[in-house]
Amino acid sequence: MKVTVIGSHLCPDTLYALQQLAAAGAEIDFKDILSCHADLKAYLNLRDNSDLYAQIRGTERLGIPCFVKEDGTTTLNLAEVLK
Repeated sequence: MKVTVIGSHLCPDTLYALQQLAAAGAEIDFKDILSCHADLKAYLNLRDNSDLYAQIRGTERLGIPCFVKEDGTTTLNLAEVLK
């Protein structure tokens, strides 16, 4: 399984997700939004325009980690990626 993880190396939820995915043998492409300006810009575009973030926009929640599955679908649910 290949998955892109959008998150931060400072976020405990992101670190947990990365550990779980690695344990499951996933091929991970990690986009760290706090260490790469281009990754942050791409994430903000996703957050501002995706229906996935409809309930998060306007709150103090960041909405990370976010997962982009091999088929291009996005989810905020780690369990959905692991199944």
